[in-house]
Amino acid sequence: MTDEFMGPPWQMDWRLDAFAALEALPVRVQEIVYSTRAELVAAKDPYFRGIETDADLPDGMWVEPVRSSQPRGPRVCYFDGGSGWLTYTFVPRAEDPQITVEQVFWQEGGESPMSSPAEA
Repeated sequence: MTDEFMGPPWQMDWRLDAFAALEALPVRVQEIVYSTRAELVAAKDPYFRGIETDADLPDGMWVEPVRSSQPRGPRVCYFDGGSGWLTYTFVPRAEDPQITVEQVFWQEGGESPMSSPAEA
């Protein structure tokens, strides 16, 4: 074990209800979510803080805070052009940094969802 801060790839855990929601999605969408997961666990900063920090993400994917008043709080990662999202937290502890997915949502048809997990 080292005393230095660990970096990517980060570990990722799923709440049971979020994992169940993922498994209920069509296979095509599950593959998109797994691609999204790969981007998050490999990110230098899973909170994507600063200006243009999520510019390296694939088209149709972006990250923002769930609440702008909580810059170190939960994040929402939109995927599939905004048709879906997952909300997550990142615990940057020294021994076992981890991303925890709290919610997965996807709406078929590319229509805008009624409400986003981020504040308006």
